[in-house]
This record gives sequence, C-alpha cells and structure tokens, in this order.
Amino acid sequence: MTTKHALAAVLSATIAFSLAACAGAASSAVPSPSASPVGGPVTTEADAVARVIAAEPRFAGIEPGGAGLIGQSSWYEVVPASGVGAFLVTIHVGWGDCPAGCIDQHTWLYAVGPDGSVTLQSEGGPAVPMEAWPAPDTSGVVTQGLHIAAVAGPTCPVEKMPPDPACAPKPVPNVTVLIADEQGQPQGMVVLDGTGQQSVSLEPGTYTLTAQGASGFMNGPEPQRVVVDADQVTEVALTYDTGIR
Repeated sequence: MTTKHALAAVLSATIAFSLAACAGAASSAVPSPSASPVGGPVTTEADAVARVIAAEPRFAGIEPGGAGLIGQSSWYEVVPASGVGAFLVTIHVGWGDCPAGCIDQHTWLYAVGPDGSVTLQSEGGPAVPMEAWPAPDTSGVVTQGLHIAAVAGPTCPVEKMPPDPACAPKPVPNVTVLIADEQGQPQGMVVLDGTGQQSVSLEPGTYTLTAQGASGFMNGPEPQRVVVDADQVTEVALTYDTGIR
C-alpha cells in the first residue's frame, strides 16, 4: 500500500470522530489565510484554509469564526484530523438577517491532506446568492485593465443536471501569462496567484494574452485577444484541458 493510499484509509477511518470535533472546536487562534501563491506541504491551519480557498476562489476574503463578532455572515473553522497530519476545514456562508443569526446558510466540509490535497467531504444548504459570497480584500484594486482567471475542466467524465458542485472547473494557480500589444510588442507578464487569478492595470487598447503551459494538463489555452476600455476592467477566462472525457 502506498503512503497516499494509507493516508486516505486512515483519514476515512477518523473522519466520523473529527466531524464531531469540528462542531465544537474553537478557532480564535487561527490566523487569516494568506493570499500568496499556494505550494509546498500543509503543516498549519492557515495552510489548510489557503488550500481550500485555492480550490474555491469564491471563499477569498473569508475570516475565522468568532463568538464576539455579531452579524458575521461568513466564517471558517479548522480542526486537525486526528492522527493523520491532515485538517478538516468547515466553511459557512450565511445570508438573510445575519445580525439575528442568518436565515439561510450553506456549509462545506473539506479534508486537506499534508500533501495539499483538498477533498470535499460534504456540502449542504440552499444555493448561495451572489451577494452573499465573502467580499475579497479590495486594497490596491485595479480599476482599468484586466482580471485574469485560469481554470481547468472538465473535472468529471459525465456532466450532471443540475450541475454537481464537485464537478465545477478547478483553478489553475501560478500560471505565467505574457501580454503583448496589437503590434505584437511585449508589454510585460503577470503570474496568477494561488487561486488562479490576477489583475493587471493597462492602458486602453487591444492586447494578446499567451498563457504558459501548466503541469498535468493536456492542452493550454490558445492566445487570446482582448480589449481594454477606458475606466473598465475586462474579465478574461483562460481554460486548460484536463483530458477527462
């Protein structure tokens, strides 16, 4: 049996116990997750939360749960998965009169292995409205240029209706994107963060984006022509092919 398989077996055996601990574990000492690129082994609770955010960028900006924070609508909790060096991360997103405790709530439970693997263990609750997702940090926000996001898909061999959240496209982190102007002259490059996203300020004009290849994917995106308008941020999606059919 390989080390990876042994970890999976032990994690499965301890998940029931850890789920019970998750509900009552305090998380006040958990630092906020870093927005820096994600890589290397997972050794701390902050590492585990950062890996979950890399897997689901809409959690960016979420804060640890706190008993003294009245009206907190979104928060996370982290507990160790007993005996296997992994962590269990519970994400809560609530909405509707949250000062009184939130009328609705959606909850996710993730297991994060010491190798950085992220596995969705369970999910429950009504669909999250757009305005209820955590608000990311807007300091230094780009007001004219590009917001680039790299994702990989398909992630499941068969698409389901309604769509299965576990089969959503996954972010591709740390990708280098080259930027050229309409004449093909280099204008710089940008490295996407650990959530597969990055924003860059540019003057109005037409540009071509060329994403570099990423390990583990059959095909990278074709060069993409984009237009930046004055005082606007253009959304750009770069799609990598996983080869899953």
